[in-house]
Amino acid sequence: MTRNKALIIGAKVLSSIFTPFYLPLVGIILLFTVSYMNKVNIQFKLLVLSIVYLFTVLLPTFLIWLYRNQRGWTPLQLAHRHRQLVAYTISIICYVACIWLMNALHIYHFIVIIVVAALIIQAVGVIVTVWWKISIHTAAIGGLAGALMAFAELFRFNPAWWLCLVFLFSGLLGSARMILRQHTLAQVVTGFFLGLGCAFFTILYL
Repeated sequence: MTRNKALIIGAKVLSSIFTPFYLPLVGIILLFTVSYMNKVNIQFKLLVLSIVYLFTVLLPTFLIWLYRNQRGWTPLQLAHRHRQLVAYTISIICYVACIWLMNALHIYHFIVIIVVAALIIQAVGVIVTVWWKISIHTAAIGGLAGALMAFAELFRFNPAWWLCLVFLFSGLLGSARMILRQHTLAQVVTGFFLGLGCAFFTILYL
């Protein structure tokens, strides 16, 4: 009984840490770390990261929390497939605003494209969820894997160690979502490869 409780607590912690909202932020941090962008001045990095954090993490989290409280729903009740569509719509609007602002500030396209890839992952996830629930958590971390592979191709660096870490945490996160009975194995795997494909092809070809 104690072991099961520990597993559930661990699964909840993993799900909270690897929330889908952090995909663009982590992607840009990796870009600033593993590519020649690590030579860019710190003021520019902080500006970009602040904008991305505000529009892709802070603002959607707050607005979804506000919406849930107004409805009187618990987080578990919000996880219902059709109720999630509203949360995703709020998030998508915030992502569109972020992309518009970054373009208005003439931030490099290959930085903006990370947010665009995250937006496409969410939009495709919403469309699929209308008919069949998939894991947006694993779609997000799959998007991170796809982004790494795409930027490795563009900037000619070896992503092997980073991909090993991403695959490791993908497995842990997918297991966590199944332990919490939020998704089946098929939904977790489908989400991962959907995110990977969307990010890889968006970054390379848009």
